[in-house]
Amino acid sequence: MARMMPAYCPNDAPPGERALYAALSSSSETADWIVLHSLGIADHVRQVEGEADFVVIVPEHGVLVIEVKSHQSIHRRADGRWKLGNDAPTTRGPFQQVRECMHSLRNFLERKHVDLRSVPLLYAVWFTSIRARTMLPEDPEWHAWQVLDSEDLRAAPAAVTRTLEAGTKHLNEKIKYFSYGGLGPDRTEAERIGSTLRPRFELATVPGDRRRARSSELVAFVEEQYQALDAVAENRAVLFSGPAGCGKTFLAMEAARREVAMGRRGRLLCFNRFLGKRLSADMSDVEHLRVGTFHQELLHLAGLSKAPDGADQSFWERELPERAMEALVEGGDGLTNDFLAVDEIQDLATEPYLDVLDLMVSGGLKEGRVLLFGDFERQAIYGNEQGRERLRARVPSMTSYRLFLNCRNLPRIGFQVNLLSKLEPGYQKGQFRRPDDGVDPSVLPYASRRDQSAQLVKAVRSLRDEGFELDEIVVLSPLGSSSTAETTPDPWLRQVLRPADGGPPRRGQLAYSTIQAFKGLDAPAVIITDMDRDVPNYESLLYVGLTRATDRLFALIESGTLRAAFGGHP
Repeated sequence: MARMMPAYCPNDAPPGERALYAALSSSSETADWIVLHSLGIADHVRQVEGEADFVVIVPEHGVLVIEVKSHQSIHRRADGRWKLGNDAPTTRGPFQQVRECMHSLRNFLERKHVDLRSVPLLYAVWFTSIRARTMLPEDPEWHAWQVLDSEDLRAAPAAVTRTLEAGTKHLNEKIKYFSYGGLGPDRTEAERIGSTLRPRFELATVPGDRRRARSSELVAFVEEQYQALDAVAENRAVLFSGPAGCGKTFLAMEAARREVAMGRRGRLLCFNRFLGKRLSADMSDVEHLRVGTFHQELLHLAGLSKAPDGADQSFWERELPERAMEALVEGGDGLTNDFLAVDEIQDLATEPYLDVLDLMVSGGLKEGRVLLFGDFERQAIYGNEQGRERLRARVPSMTSYRLFLNCRNLPRIGFQVNLLSKLEPGYQKGQFRRPDDGVDPSVLPYASRRDQSAQLVKAVRSLRDEGFELDEIVVLSPLGSSSTAETTPDPWLRQVLRPADGGPPRRGQLAYSTIQAFKGLDAPAVIITDMDRDVPNYESLLYVGLTRATDRLFALIESGTLRAAFGGHP
């Protein structure tokens, strides 16, 4: 199948564009093609801006710019104006539109120093609802080979190839030696044309990396993430796994958006409460999508506004899932969705939870549209060691896609994670999207817990001196009410510290949280406290805590624990 960019066709696209998109994306004849759909043209030769419906790049054949018209009727009046269906008459016909788009793209590619010699760059109009090839009379405005119609949709790849071959013949007749030495583009040139016309787009905004005047920085998806999104389009069920910082949550959100854009209803769920709050805020504009934590969804299905007082582990792990399953069975198709996307799946891959997820999606986990995202390195901090095996048993058609590139942390933070949390195989050189800025994380030993209050003040003031605002710093601990942030006697810290709630940081306030609650989120600067080898699940919690920092990291670690991390005696 062709590489479609984007990898989905929006449900609100005109019917002709949807039909052509489906014809090109599903054919085995387009295996090495690149197809750009709805390509915006900011620098148009005639208008303020324009758009090409399709740009089809076919190695060894050429590039075809296509204008798609879905109208049931076409008429050109005596005054030369075109009347397409119920649209208002216009003096700019479809052939003029697509010709201008082609010349705009040619100009752009040449400015980018893309060599188009012996590359046929042609245009055509595809009338997808009528037999235009027999209906349209001969006209000096177009060549017969530039007209495609409803019959051509039955063999769309062959129609594109036919058009390129006829156009190349025309160019050979008009341009001496045009195809001498062979036609392009070859596969490498095709990739360059595709990436030049549609460079990898930027998806979401997060705080900027230079902290003095920062307005915002766009976090760009890179090639690995695009290949992952292609995997979503090509496989029914996919498990995306990888270490912290490789963009799994961004992928989960974008994958869910694409599913909804194709007219599907679904759920986007996660495990962690703070992350659920963030996802709900970020995805609030997406219709037909239920977003939140898994347990919030269970409460909703069970008809509960909140958990009952005194709810214990048995309630969350057995009673609530059973009540949710009863509601799903009784509700039938009304409560079942077209797709299911789950972030933090490593913490939800238990038999009772998988039983509930099975009923949430049409076809169940075995045959349904299931998109799973998880970190099985060290983020399964709730003791779910067999999660991946359970998933393979419950989702036998699942394709696994491994992510490697760290898009969050600076390299020195990642390498410190390798060392302190004993991550295997760990982050490697070349696996970081962000360049190193030469600042090492600070690891501070403490002998007794009361020493940490002064160290915490020192770390915060050091970050402030570097230009970080208080609301860009988060203090994390494996402990709850007994953490350094909760118990500090320092009057200044007590004045500025506030518990994190999963919402946007508040100016002038220094947020603190448990590591467990902050999982799935990040902050420009992170200070980890209370790290002691006696803390249950120490290495996994340390891994999660350290990887929350995007730019600056301080870690306060008990001195014996720190010695052991470097191979010494505790």
